[in-house]
This record gives sequence, structure tokens and C-alpha cells, in this order.
Amino acid sequence: MKTELHFNKTIAIDKSMKEKIFIFDTTLRDGEQSPGASMNPAEKVRIATQLEKLGVDGIEAGFPAASEGDFEAVTQVAQKIKNAEVVALARATVNDIDRAWKAISHAAKPRIHTFLATSDIHMKYKLNMTREEVLQSAVDAVKYARKYTKNIEFSAEDGSRSDPDFLCNVFEAVIDAGAATVNLPDTVGYAIPEEFGNLVSYIMAHTSNIGKAVLSVHCHNDLGLATANTLAAIKAGARQAEVTINGIGERAGNTSLEEVVMSINTRPTYAAVTTGIQTPRIYSISRLVSMITGIMVQPNKAIVGANAFAHEAGIHQDGVLKNPMTYEIMRPETIGLTTNRMVMGKHSGKHALLSHLKNMGFDLSDEELRIVFKKFKALADKKKYVLDEDLEALVNQEVLRTADNFALTYLQVTSGTTVLPMATVKMLINGTEVVGTGSGNGPIDAAYNAIARLTGTQSHLMRFTISAITGGTDAQGEVTVRLKEKNIIALGRGTDPDIITASAYAYINGLNRLEYLKQNPPATVDAL
Repeated sequence: MKTELHFNKTIAIDKSMKEKIFIFDTTLRDGEQSPGASMNPAEKVRIATQLEKLGVDGIEAGFPAASEGDFEAVTQVAQKIKNAEVVALARATVNDIDRAWKAISHAAKPRIHTFLATSDIHMKYKLNMTREEVLQSAVDAVKYARKYTKNIEFSAEDGSRSDPDFLCNVFEAVIDAGAATVNLPDTVGYAIPEEFGNLVSYIMAHTSNIGKAVLSVHCHNDLGLATANTLAAIKAGARQAEVTINGIGERAGNTSLEEVVMSINTRPTYAAVTTGIQTPRIYSISRLVSMITGIMVQPNKAIVGANAFAHEAGIHQDGVLKNPMTYEIMRPETIGLTTNRMVMGKHSGKHALLSHLKNMGFDLSDEELRIVFKKFKALADKKKYVLDEDLEALVNQEVLRTADNFALTYLQVTSGTTVLPMATVKMLINGTEVVGTGSGNGPIDAAYNAIARLTGTQSHLMRFTISAITGGTDAQGEVTVRLKEKNIIALGRGTDPDIITASAYAYINGLNRLEYLKQNPPATVDAL
């Protein structure tokens, strides 16, 4: 029995009486479809490991038929994860399903997730298929996938804009064919909570065999309603929520895991459901995903944004000091934020650093720890205190980066009011040391021109953002860049107490990601 505060009342909540919601995380698949957010296999494995510790029930690791890089990443995740289901996405074709199974066949708990559009607009203009043909293709795909595993999920792409009766017919047919989960996607984020909840209720009432399967929902955030739609669906009977960390994904993104989970936790009487999520791990994995993808979390983002637990108004501050529940509906500690941080400094040893990093959610190898510890000591000589944000930045830059074709070894810049900004850059390019110079409108422009000349890049700098990781004049600067070459977009990120050096790191990180994406093009096929 757990007691939770609900407005001004204390309500006794017996979690054993609640039905468990299956949390299906698709950060590694749909989240990766955010422009420039492609991850290499090592990065996917690292996020998957933390997702498993977070307590998600399923991890959609990727789309194996989309590219060799995605196939390899899904394979590695399948080999690593032991407790959560590992899911591979596949179109309703023999080749996709074969490829999906090959990637996840060694997983402890594999699932094949196949999909086909069911809305009239998709069937007419994209598939050029009749309803009868779509129904038969969906059944054939599920039956074919069943020869590999009983754990099959079928998704009706653009389900929220599909005819409800046809949708029920499709779900009934694929359940009869062996689907254990049927998924209702709001693919284009068109639904409104009330109507989406009503659609779920209609499916539950008019699909004769729905009791033999789990009904899932997968919502997009084009109207800013992904979380609201998901909660309405759960209230109406859906028992799987497809989500991503930080709500990343195509266009405006997906349903945010942290928003759904904390809504359920904070409003225990809304629906008689619970999750298996270890909420104190939410903040650390949010930061990890942000670092690896290069997609910054907006300050006013619910739950994990920098301002989510910040109070500036005097009345609010006074109220929080007297009783946090006056203006905080959840405690920061419940998502892993705490003011009782161990401060690391130049006298901290390797063992203390390792222990602290583990508490932050990082499991480093001996070699990775050696590299990070060396950089930590160098940073501690420059800063009086090294905070968690500084350590996250170090791990990101030294361990979580993509495989390097380019590396910075030396940078010197001259700039001022009466001199032409000049930069001298020394780099390793595929192991060979090269030196070059460049000039520009300012010191960063000069450094970028020198790097561009040395690497021969044809990329275009679309966005350049600078922020401080922590407060104080000795704070590390964090730079994020967005690069585009032809149709490929890559994000780069760099940190350093010197903002010009941080800018160089970010640019080179982006160039390395571009090189990786050239060899492993991101998926361009249709998805949910």
C-alpha cells in the first residue's frame, strides 16, 4: 500500500489492484527519425542499456530493412538486452520480416512489429490498394511473421484517420492470424483527446476478439496533444503506450515517456493503471539521449526541462519554501533530480569518480574510465568544482561520440578590434596529422574555415547555438551545430571552458556524424 498526496487529500493507493501498462519505447527507432538524430550501433546499445534499467517493457531498436547500419544496431541491441523485449520494425513484406527476424533472433525476448496503412487517403494515394487487398496483406504478413515467433505486433498506420469499422475488421483479422498486439497510431498527430479516446472505446467494443490481444497506441505531437491522446486512450482501455525519451521523433515528435509515466504517477486516480518505470532514472536518461542525439531539451519542457522545477516569482518561492506541494505537484527527487549532489574536485580519486558516474547512470569500461578521469583532472584544474553537468559533457565528448574520422589536436586563434581573425588548426584525418589556417569575420568563423579547408567538407552550417552548461564565469560552454550536405542532416555537439574550442569540437563532431551517415544513410522508408 502506497500513500500519495492528491491536491489537499491523502489517498491510499494499492498498486497491486492496478493494471500494468506496457511501456514500449521507440526512441531508437521513431526517435531516431528526428532530422540529424541518427545514432551509431554503440550509441544505440548504450541508450538501450539505460532504457532497460529504467524499466521499459519493450525497446524498438530500429528498422533492420532500412539500412545495414540499422540492421547492425538492432542486432547488437538484441544481443545485449536481457529483460526487456527487443522489437524490430518491418513493413508488411516477406523481405522486411525476414530481415527483422534475422536481427532480433538472438534476443532473449524478441518481437516483430509489422505495419500497413489503413486510412483511405493512404490506401488510395500511397499504397494504391483496395481495402480488401490491405486486409489480406496485413493477415499474410502476420501469418508469415508467426513462423518465427508468437510475439507479433501489427500497426494500422494512420489509424486515427481510418474508418473505424474497417479498422476493427483489420484488427480482428490480424488477431485471428496470430497478432498478440494491435497498435492504433495517430501517425500525423491529427487526433483530439476526446475523439481518440472514443475511437479506442469503439475498437474495444466492436473487435470481437480484442480480448486475445493488447491494444496499443502510438501518438505524434503535431498539435501538441500526443501525451493527452495517449492518456485518453489508456483511460479508454489501451494497455500499451508507445513513447520516446524527451518526446523526440519525426516532425513535432512522439509521445513523451516521462510525461505519460509521471502523469500516471502524479494522478493515481485518473486511471487504475501503473507502470514498471523506475522514475528516479528519468532525468539521467533524458540527458543521455539529449547528449547522444544532439537535440537539446527546451527549458520549459515538462518534467525534464531546466525550468520544470525552477521558481522565480517571489510568491512561488515563498510557497515552495513553506511547503513544496504549494507549487510543485511532484518532487524533483522522483525523476532523479536532487540538491544533495556530491561535488567532485581535483582531489577526487578515480574510484570516487567511477562511483559517482554509476550513480548518474553511466557504466564505463576500464579504458573509458581512464580517458574520462584524465579529462576530469584537467577540467578540475580549471574549475573549482566539477558538477554533474560537467561530467555528463565529459562522458559525451570522450566516450559517447561517434567513430572519428576527424579529431582536433591543436587550435590557436588570434582576434581583436584591430586585427584580422586568424586560426591555426592541427587535426588528425583518418590517422594522418594535417595543419592549416583560416581567416574569417570572427575567431569561430576563422576556425571553421580552417577546419572546412582541411576536411574538404561540402556541408552547410544551418544552425549554431551556444549555451552554458552551469552557472558562473568558469562554466563550460556547450555548442550545438546542425550541418547539411545534400539531403543528409547531422547534429554536432562540443563542450569546453573555452567557447571557441567548444565550437571547434562541435563542428568536428558534426562532420564525423556526416561521414557516418554517408556510409550508413538514415531510413527513408515510410514508418508509423
